[in-house]
Amino acid sequence: MVEHKCHLHVDAPYLLKKIMGVDFIYFRQKNSLDMRARTLHIEAWNESFASRVVINENCRYTAHPENPDWTCFEQTASLDVKSFFGFESTVEKIAMKQYSANISKGKEIIEHFIQKLKEDGVTYVAPFEATGTSVPAVTVTGDTPESRVCADLSDLDLSTGENDSDHQLTSATQLHRRRSAVDSDGRSQLEADYIQRCLGNLTPLQESQLIQLRTWVSELVKGKTPGDATLLRFLRARDFNVEKAREMISTSLVWRKKYQVDRLLQEYQTPSVARDFFPGGWHHSDRDGRPLYILRMGQMDVKGLIKAVGEEGLLKLVLHICEEGLRLAEEATMREGRPIRSWTLLADLDGLNMRHLWRPGIKALLRIIEIMEANYPETMGRVLIIRAPRVFPILWTLVSTFIDEKTREKFLFCDDDYQHGLKFYIPEEHIPEFLGGMAQCVISEGGLIPKTMYMPIEDMENQKGELCGGMDSIYHCVSLTRGQVHEVLILNSDRGSVICWDFDIMKSDVAFSVLRTKVPITNKELAQPHSGALQVLETLNPLAEDAEHRSVVEKSWKEGVDYFRVEPTLICHDGESVQGTHVTAHLGTYVLQWRYQESAGGHHGTPRELIDTITAHKARVMYFYETLRSADYKGSMTSLNSGTSGFSSLSSHSHQVPSTVASSRTSR
Repeated sequence: MVEHKCHLHVDAPYLLKKIMGVDFIYFRQKNSLDMRARTLHIEAWNESFASRVVINENCRYTAHPENPDWTCFEQTASLDVKSFFGFESTVEKIAMKQYSANISKGKEIIEHFIQKLKEDGVTYVAPFEATGTSVPAVTVTGDTPESRVCADLSDLDLSTGENDSDHQLTSATQLHRRRSAVDSDGRSQLEADYIQRCLGNLTPLQESQLIQLRTWVSELVKGKTPGDATLLRFLRARDFNVEKAREMISTSLVWRKKYQVDRLLQEYQTPSVARDFFPGGWHHSDRDGRPLYILRMGQMDVKGLIKAVGEEGLLKLVLHICEEGLRLAEEATMREGRPIRSWTLLADLDGLNMRHLWRPGIKALLRIIEIMEANYPETMGRVLIIRAPRVFPILWTLVSTFIDEKTREKFLFCDDDYQHGLKFYIPEEHIPEFLGGMAQCVISEGGLIPKTMYMPIEDMENQKGELCGGMDSIYHCVSLTRGQVHEVLILNSDRGSVICWDFDIMKSDVAFSVLRTKVPITNKELAQPHSGALQVLETLNPLAEDAEHRSVVEKSWKEGVDYFRVEPTLICHDGESVQGTHVTAHLGTYVLQWRYQESAGGHHGTPRELIDTITAHKARVMYFYETLRSADYKGSMTSLNSGTSGFSSLSSHSHQVPSTVASSRTSR
């Protein structure tokens, strides 16, 4: 047994490294070599941040039970991210990326030493045989991966030269010659002119890998097989690793079939609100012949768009744009006589401000990015970012983590002289007028979406977002009649945590309050875990007859004694949008309360009018809320007010956090 302490450099975003305060992390590794049993067992676990992240990895080399001349390699790993300064999902993605990059090293190391032995003329190494009762000492030095398998090489029989490395060592010319012989019937042979015209330059090895993937997919689909251009996109996304590309495209095909994506897009009609207010559209092509899509992101009403078409509707719109881009790229390929595999996005960020960093909108954007990365790889040829304001780095810090590294390399940021820079990528005659060019650009100018165009509250409440993975809408909806309240209880065990809310009054008037109870409500049947130490529970009063619409604040309780009003009551009117935050100063139960507000001068003359006020749904509220950890949000309160508190920990200066932050409201 040998134990090492190793350090590992992590490819993490710069800001995350600054928060961590380290450039690398420490691991412990234990190697156990059993010469008699012919096994090598390697265990590794992290020492750095062990209280926040638990990583365990096991590698095992054994002799094959049926053929002792073969070596079996097994590798397993587990990851448990408990908490990490608000960057849990980012850490998870980095860890998975690191593990995926290293997962094939076990086999590669064996092949490396096999080749070394071949170069030294060694064709056979006899397995270990114990003499008497003594076992020779084995010394393994260093902390490199090579040291892990040195002692295991004696288990490999190299006399025949027939092993997996032969395939890896075969030259591209030999593989091309072998493939040509196998495909002599012409059914799978890719003609040279077709490759040059539609697919581009491929090496014989890449050509063979494309044929292999096409054969596998055709057996899987048992019907219409995706075209070679599509298969090639998935291969490129996985660096021509056929097995990984096969897994990726198989998952994508299952997704398309499960949600009937092809039928949905075939029947798709762009909603009128998107035609009038979505500031994007196709506009000629770039200098490489790629279709050009212009998106005036700074003019987009993200919140209004999601509330008008829903997350599902926004995703369908993006899918429709991607499918159009692929169709236009195929037409350009036929027209130009050369492969055009992708399209270019010109993103104009003029007008981008803090309202675009609305947290529910960011969450919806991240879901869409994940779906696009998984199902439309290598469709983006270039992304040109122009007129980026100061707020853009905040958005980029969050979003870039979820974008594939190869895609991130295609993002180009133009400086203040964007008019000159655009000429290198877009023909001068195609630069639109609003960017100082000569071409007319027929796309919507965006703007705020009227609330009259918002999706009916019933549709918003029932929307499940199947394409988004069956996730519920980010909004909750509630209807209130006379005398009813709706409450959200937050059981807080983290002093200094930040409670955020964002809601719209869809009908009538509502009084909104933020309260704190003196005695915490600890009914475990109601509590639901939320973000580690925090727990969020929907309000239900088990003692009330109408538990859903009764307050947990008992009538006998006195304000200032049994409960406290931590934010002043706000009377919200029909059509208003309200956003706000509160920094908790105490432990215990906090209450977000919406109460039906009688209209001024309301009078019920007849018994029937009185019954109507009780039975009719008078007030409607659509709301979103979340609770943010205190450890992550010590920075600027400006970002909290604007709904971007997720980034406040990235502030370069630390400020003293006030105990309360007033709500803001707008009406359109």
